[in-house]
Amino acid sequence: MKTRDRILHTSLRLFNEMGEPSVTTLLIADELDISPGNLYYHFKSKTDILEELFQQFEECMYSILIVPESEMDIEDLWFYLHLIFENIAKFQFLYKDLVTIMAKYPQFEKRFQKILNTKRKASISVLENARKNERLHASTDEIEALTEQIILTTTFWLSYSSVREGQVADDALARGVYQVMSVVAPFLEPERRAMINGLKDAYL
Repeated sequence: MKTRDRILHTSLRLFNEMGEPSVTTLLIADELDISPGNLYYHFKSKTDILEELFQQFEECMYSILIVPESEMDIEDLWFYLHLIFENIAKFQFLYKDLVTIMAKYPQFEKRFQKILNTKRKASISVLENARKNERLHASTDEIEALTEQIILTTTFWLSYSSVREGQVADDALARGVYQVMSVVAPFLEPERRAMINGLKDAYL
């Protein structure tokens, strides 16, 4: 692995383990057993490292949030949500210190808001497709409310799980997916609610 990639990989691990405020470029260099000058050659500051990681986060999230034109079945939706949670977990430091990071690095705020808006559009698209095919029985206002709840859960679930368990538990992602599905379940047909319970039994 090239030094630049090693710096990014180690920085991401340290940010996730310790939180962004606790990590310095000196700590990153020490963890990699390289000189601060070597790190400076690749990244002039911690902000530059964060910028690169945020770009990776954006690229991953936007690629995941592309919604298929055809309706997703319950199992497809479960795995689609799991992919979203996996990416959030990969860059969990952004979510754990969300308010602090957005205030400290305002250049990320509008970009993160754009991701939230894309999440919103993706959620509405999935729900509207299900309603169109008579799989979901919800009014427009209810779809709006469901969308807000889905965004809230996907955004803050890992932080909640970390505080509750003292760490991000092994099954936290699957529980997050089930939490989202549970919000939608009352608006689904009985057979699809049963499918959600079947997936819960299989993965939790």
